[in-house]
Amino acid sequence: MQDRPYNTVLVTVDAGVATVTLNRPQRRNAIGVQMTNELLYAFEDAAADDEVRCTVLTGAGTVFCAGADLGQLGGDPDVPSLPHKGGYDDLLRTMTRTRKPIVARVNGHAMGGGLGLVAASTVAIASTEAKLGAPEVKLGLFPFMIYAVLDRVMPRRRLTEMLLCGERLSAEEAARVGVVNRSVPPAELDAAVKAVTDSLIAASGTAVRLGLAAINEVDALPFDEKLPILAQRLGECLATADAREGLTAFFEKRPPKWTGQ
Repeated sequence: MQDRPYNTVLVTVDAGVATVTLNRPQRRNAIGVQMTNELLYAFEDAAADDEVRCTVLTGAGTVFCAGADLGQLGGDPDVPSLPHKGGYDDLLRTMTRTRKPIVARVNGHAMGGGLGLVAASTVAIASTEAKLGAPEVKLGLFPFMIYAVLDRVMPRRRLTEMLLCGERLSAEEAARVGVVNRSVPPAELDAAVKAVTDSLIAASGTAVRLGLAAINEVDALPFDEKLPILAQRLGECLATADAREGLTAFFEKRPPKWTGQ
């Protein structure tokens, strides 16, 4: 990972896991122009780093992300510390099309744009103390961009009700409707996230990368159009060194030794 002059996020790497922490606790980790830009750099650096197998996204303090920085919506943007890479729509696109899994560690409330980050992540684990919602309608606004990522994970009727009513979901309800994979007590959050990252690191990085790419490639296609593409991607995966190693290790009854090839 490159050492960049971040002002609103913290980035660390340990044992194959990059941890990206939203670091504006005094503003409840509200996301603005600068944080959006820095997240784009952090995720793209993680994707390009051969030592990184997955990324954990979390928030400093007791809140994951309170949503958009409303002060900036009023015309008072902060000044990016890095050259402009893209906006919030680009960030959601980058996260959903990632070549390496992003695990959201939802340590506290995730509202509006913060909920979008959760929905755009590959896997999300939430503390039972967290509330998740999009209250924009109560401000005369509508969460237009995060609708795109929420529509990928939530039933349409439930999503429409939540957005039109500005509803806040408990972590348990968020798990029931698919916004997060599961909710756990705060004391168990780190262990639950580590169980996911350990599983991802133990898997073939090549298979994970090809699998994520295939999921994104066929996401919006009808069933009959998905199968030929997925059959072709299976053939490509079978031709990799990791697939040959995995099958050989299975028959030899030993742990596989992945090369990422």
